[in-house]
Amino acid sequence: MTTNTNTATATATTTAATTNSAPTSASRPRALSAPRTAATAARVLRQLRHDPRTIALLILIPCVMLVLLRYVFDGSPRTFDSIGASLLGIFPLITMFLVTSIATLRERTSGTLERLLAMPLGKGDLIAGYALAFGILAIIQSALATGLAVWFLGLDVTGSPWLLLLVALLDALLGTALGLFVSAFAASEFQAVQFMPAVIFPQLLLCGLFTPRSDMHPVLEAISDVLPMSYAVDGMNEVLKHTDMTPTFVRDALIVAGCALLVLCLGAATLRRRTA
Repeated sequence: MTTNTNTATATATTTAATTNSAPTSASRPRALSAPRTAATAARVLRQLRHDPRTIALLILIPCVMLVLLRYVFDGSPRTFDSIGASLLGIFPLITMFLVTSIATLRERTSGTLERLLAMPLGKGDLIAGYALAFGILAIIQSALATGLAVWFLGLDVTGSPWLLLLVALLDALLGTALGLFVSAFAASEFQAVQFMPAVIFPQLLLCGLFTPRSDMHPVLEAISDVLPMSYAVDGMNEVLKHTDMTPTFVRDALIVAGCALLVLCLGAATLRRRTA
């Protein structure tokens, strides 16, 4: 009788300890928490600090591409002026997409993501923390690229360079959001890179960089109307042509920001603990 009683007590104690150590879905936090989000962002930044190659890719590659582009069109500065501003937003989007998708997938395949989600940390906190960390890097990246293009490479813009910086930053945040979203559907880093032709290249071809969208086939023009990169390029062109902030620029900026927020929400909804 005593043995049975002790066994039942031990079982109950073990069950209670297990319940207390592994939060159930009912006890998992649902609302975003500023401290949890900030802690996640700080952890991501600490990891990136020890990865100089990733920092170089994020910070230096867009600047190197702009310098290369400037001297490719050395004999035709007006060509650089016409497409330089658009690429000022496209380059950060591409680099942030690549780095964010691979970094998030690495967290999942290494088991880090599973351990984090076993803690009192919601998916929204995790996604918001990643967005905040890479958003800080996006600010640095966009500021360096914009300053380089305007003040050192002679990019001629009619409007304020600060508006160029705003669109470049929104593009970088959009790239971060897209990277977080597609990482949920990749099983390896190679697959994450494979999403680039599917997600980025169609937007690049249809955004109006190579030809005005109004000159495209009506079907392609209709598709381009729902792609966020189209509005990023339109916003950059507004800064090139107008001295003041126009209603069209405001619309374009809000659409890009809204798309980034929407994709972040989708990323939180589709986030999985580990790759199958």
